[in-house]
Amino acid sequence: MSEKRLKNKVVIVTGGNGLIGRPILNHLKDNGAIVINADINVKTSIETNNYSCDATSEESISKLVESVLKKHGKIDGLVNNAYPRTKDWGNKFEDVTLESWRKNVDMQMNSVFFICQQVLKVMQNQKSGSIVNISSIYGVVGNDFTIYEGYGGTSPAAYSAIKGGIINFTRYLASYYGKHNVRVNCVSPGGIKDNQHSSFIKRYENKSPLKRMGQPYEIAPSITFLLSDEASFITGHNLMVDGGWTAI
Repeated sequence: MSEKRLKNKVVIVTGGNGLIGRPILNHLKDNGAIVINADINVKTSIETNNYSCDATSEESISKLVESVLKKHGKIDGLVNNAYPRTKDWGNKFEDVTLESWRKNVDMQMNSVFFICQQVLKVMQNQKSGSIVNISSIYGVVGNDFTIYEGYGGTSPAAYSAIKGGIINFTRYLASYYGKHNVRVNCVSPGGIKDNQHSSFIKRYENKSPLKRMGQPYEIAPSITFLLSDEASFITGHNLMVDGGWTAI
C-alpha cells in the first residue's frame, strides 16, 4: 500500500483545527496531499495553506475556492468536516426553539450544500475529483438514549436530521456527478472519545461490539482511502467507522 497515495492532490478540509480535523490534515499530508486547512480559527497564510474560512458564509467559501484555484490551479478533493453550531446546541428536544433548529440546519447542512456546489463546478470542468462528507452513526440509526441517563444528557435533535440529510445528499451528488468522473462519499464516525462524562463512556463502551470508543485519529484513514484512486470505483457510499455500533 503506497504511502503517497494522494501525492500532489490538492485537498480542502473544512474545520481542520477540530478534534477530528487535525488528524485528517496530518494523515492526508502523510499521504502526499497538498492540504488546504479551511478553518474559522486559523489566520490566513497562503504559504502554509491555511485559510481563515467561515463555512457558513457564502462570501468566505467563494473566496476560499477562488484563492485555492489561483494558487494551485485545481481542486482534487474536499472533506466537509466543519461542525458549526449554536450556543444552545444540546438542549433537550422539548426545549429546542424553532429559531435554533433553523439556524443549525442552515449552519451545518446548508453550508455543506454551498461548498459542494462551488467545488463541484471546478471538479466537473476538470473531469475528476472526490468529495467526502462527514456524517454520523445517528444519521443512520436512531439514538440510544440510555447512554445519557447516568448524567441527564441528550443528543441534539437537529443532529440526526442534519446528518441523515447529508448522507442522502451525498447519494444525490454521487448520482448527479458520476458522469463527470467525480465521486462523492460519506464517512460516518461512531462515538469518538472527547472527555465525555464517565457514565456516558461506560455505557457507550458496554454496548459497542469493540467495547471501546473511537480515537480521533481512527477516522482519518478511511477519508484518505475514499479520496484516493484506490477508491476509484466507489461513489455514493456511506462508510461506517463506528466500532460495530450500527452492526447490532
